[in-house]
Amino acid sequence: MEDTQDIDAIAMLQDPVRRRLYAYVVAQGREVGRNEAAEATGVARTLAAHHLDKLTGAGLLESGSRRLTGRSGPGAGRPAKVYTRASAERSVSLPARDYRTAAELLAEAAEEAGLDAGLCAAARRRGEELRGSAAPCGDLDEAMRTLAARGYEPHLEPAGSDTADDSRTDPVAATHGAAAPGAAAPAAAAPETAAPARVLRMRNCPFHAVAERFPPLVCGMNLALLEGLLGTDGPVRARLDARPGACCVVVENSKNNDH
Repeated sequence: MEDTQDIDAIAMLQDPVRRRLYAYVVAQGREVGRNEAAEATGVARTLAAHHLDKLTGAGLLESGSRRLTGRSGPGAGRPAKVYTRASAERSVSLPARDYRTAAELLAEAAEEAGLDAGLCAAARRRGEELRGSAAPCGDLDEAMRTLAARGYEPHLEPAGSDTADDSRTDPVAATHGAAAPGAAAPAAAAPETAAPARVLRMRNCPFHAVAERFPPLVCGMNLALLEGLLGTDGPVRARLDARPGACCVVVENSKNNDH
């Protein structure tokens, strides 16, 4: 074989402790220190450090150093070694296959021919076929399980507040703003208790290599695929919200989920 680096790198994950450490670092989506990784996986710090460095040497993780205390200057302590997932892709195919080149050629032809709408229609049908006879996805937790099974690495996070209506999120300010000068302030209504809004973001794009070269085409295809997979008339919806280093699609509660 011309290059065994991918085989050697993937073989590193045969060790169960190493595999747990790798999975933990990947799942965090941020820098992870040795103490944190050791505690999370239930191994000694020295053993965790050994395996994390082995994973870094194999190109599966990247390492750096920073102060984990959040302080700087004298007394802040020495920088600690931290780890994140490496950006390089690793794959092994026996016999050798080159699906990426085929995908890039098809994407290039589709883009030049203006076949965006046809591609999205085909992707939506494929998503519906994958969903089968099941009803549209019922909530974000179900969507997370569905997307995790397809390699998207989903995680929940608070929804952004940039589109929030301040008059609704700050009822005291809204009440004061409506009161006339000298008038008695109306009795404040009891605030309604509501669960904080959440969105489902995905750390991995299964089509990353092709999406980098043809972002509008492939991101539109990805959105259509997930619309078919999750459904468009249920309690959750998918929409485009591109962020560097992550999937271009975000999943959130839809208006059909309002009560």
